[in-house]
Amino acid sequence: MNQNENELQESRKITEQEQIRLNKVEELKKLGIDPFGGKFNITHYSREIKEDYEMVSKEELEEKNIEVAIAGRIMTKRGKGKAGFMHIQDNDGQIQVYLKQDIMTDLDYNLYDICDIGDIVGINGTIFKTNTGEISVRAKSYTHLTKALKPLPEKFHGISDEDTKLRKRYLDIITNREVKELFYKKQLFWSTIRYYLIENGFLEVETPILESSSGGAAATPFATHHNALDIDVFLRISMGELWQKKLLVAGYDRTFEIGRQFRNEGMSNEHLQDYTQMEFYWAYADFKMGMDFCKEMYRKVTKAVMGSSKFTSRGFEIDMDSEWKIYDFETIIEEKMGINIFKATEKDIIYKLKEIGIEFDENIGYWRLVDVLWKAVRKDLAGPGFLVGQPVQLNPLPKRLDDDPRKVAQMQIILAGSEMGNGYTELNNPLDLEERFKEQREMSEAGDTEAHEHDETFIEALRYGMPPAFGFGVSERLFSVMMDRPIRECVFFPLMKPRS
Repeated sequence: MNQNENELQESRKITEQEQIRLNKVEELKKLGIDPFGGKFNITHYSREIKEDYEMVSKEELEEKNIEVAIAGRIMTKRGKGKAGFMHIQDNDGQIQVYLKQDIMTDLDYNLYDICDIGDIVGINGTIFKTNTGEISVRAKSYTHLTKALKPLPEKFHGISDEDTKLRKRYLDIITNREVKELFYKKQLFWSTIRYYLIENGFLEVETPILESSSGGAAATPFATHHNALDIDVFLRISMGELWQKKLLVAGYDRTFEIGRQFRNEGMSNEHLQDYTQMEFYWAYADFKMGMDFCKEMYRKVTKAVMGSSKFTSRGFEIDMDSEWKIYDFETIIEEKMGINIFKATEKDIIYKLKEIGIEFDENIGYWRLVDVLWKAVRKDLAGPGFLVGQPVQLNPLPKRLDDDPRKVAQMQIILAGSEMGNGYTELNNPLDLEERFKEQREMSEAGDTEAHEHDETFIEALRYGMPPAFGFGVSERLFSVMMDRPIRECVFFPLMKPRS
């Protein structure tokens, strides 16, 4: 037997607490009760009971005799003999239940007597207030629904080990209401963005996740093989950027997509390899129009999720209703680092990065080194603001600025020291784009793994004519910053390396 098999057997050993619970499974069966239950008709949830009856007097509740049916997980249990209390946790929160032997059947009270914390139960009863004023339910009947075979984390203080929190997220959510509420906020985050776009005339679309070319962004893709077609394919690195632009060619003026995308890159507090992204494309608009449009969208989503225009993240105090700053790429780097990116040498950039203690690969080429330098500058910018004036070498897809062809018509939203959205006036000139793709190919051959891949099918579509347009994308990184949490904590089940 090898070491892994030994560890597996160790993990399957039944603890004393688990054996007690297994014995109770047999007790339930002898009483004619299915240990893992069936349906239960819920009429009320804890939150609505508390909100609806909090202001009703103890005497009036007794007189009204309001009947309810609630269900949830037992989180506390106390008392013995002929009466007891427990708190059950449902979808909305917790509520206290009072159980008294002389108002329940012998079987029902026996079921309560042998239940464990963590079991899932149904209660039929009436609403009342205790002498201390706590809204509670007086049980008339007790329905066993699911036997928990393992105990919850000790004392219900939650899980302290961060790795275990992410591996056993269901336990973290059971024991930490704040974590559960976070994902309701996340739904509100995406639904607010979705309906803002729909209300402004955008069509929601779906584009391929498997692509034969990894175009649309500067990122390293995941590669796989399509057996039926016998071709190598990539998981998409953008939210259908090139596909949505083809839809602009087709005659749709405004499109957007919200979905999963995949980048085979490093992990950090703000980077995941698979995550949710939104991108929209808006015909006949430019990046300056996009700045006003996105500013309003960000203000709406912040107020919807946070209940205010203000929030604190990474030590920054941010007010989305304040005046948004404009950061020029060339100017801000020169102000903060003393380097002009259009005059410096590769050695100058490398020297400065070493001087400020930034880790980097010296062989990534001049413009990727400039990008590393910019990211060192960015971490001290609170925002909200827009970064403009990016060099064309860092992104071949936007139009050039009319007054400075070294730069592109691009904007990035800056919040709490990070990029929180990226958009630009789309390049719709197939002749110019083909030249830029050639330059990207040279960068790739020189070792740049994030250089854009040449996509002839997209260039062919552009030859049929794509209207001038603005495109923009934002990921769930924005949500994680609003929550002031690492992005891994803001997804239900982040990918984890298997324990050896």
